[in-house]
Amino acid sequence: MHKIMLVEDDSALCQQVMDGLKKWGFISQASVNFENILDDFNRIKPQLVIMDVNLPCFDGFYWCSRIREISKLPIIFLSSQNANMDIVMAINSGADDYITKPFSMQVLIAKIQAVLRRAYDYTPSNAEYFEHDGLILNIGDGSVMVDDKKAELTKNELKMLLHLMNHKGRIVSRESIMQLLWDDDLYVNDNTLTVNINRLRAKLAELGKPDFIETKKGQGYIVT
Repeated sequence: MHKIMLVEDDSALCQQVMDGLKKWGFISQASVNFENILDDFNRIKPQLVIMDVNLPCFDGFYWCSRIREISKLPIIFLSSQNANMDIVMAINSGADDYITKPFSMQVLIAKIQAVLRRAYDYTPSNAEYFEHDGLILNIGDGSVMVDDKKAELTKNELKMLLHLMNHKGRIVSRESIMQLLWDDDLYVNDNTLTVNINRLRAKLAELGKPDFIETKKGQGYIVT
């Protein structure tokens, strides 16, 4: 079970996030020493840090850089600042992701699960959200979301997108997708897969992700 450290001086928001994390089986603990976040970091020994930008004494960018001097653990920023420069500063200081307030707990959980998978090969037993490149796949209700736009997926579309996202960065052959969707002893015309892929791509395009699934001619498909 992964322990998460929250660095947030808004006590109400901090408690709200901690309550949400608990529902998903995470252990969370809040930092209380804003004059020296590293003291709390060394005491709590977390596997992931969620940090605000605007903090007493020194800002989150400073503390992110200080943590990066001693640890490579994932760091996610939560901030009301949404200027591109703030996001650039967060990434330059060593952050893994940046979420602007107000935010959805669903989005935060998806981001947490994504960075934990990258850092620790983490596979939660209750994983319902998969996130990549701003796209969130909700296994629980069979939907896909980008920002505030949402689309419902068919059973086959859900299977295809999950399969591709689970193998992101690698080419997935058409044959493997066809075996995933249909019984081996059932003959399916190759065009049937093309139709299913095109329908899925159309839904992703409506969400602003027309190139989320790339075709590798003669090989298959890839999510990069």
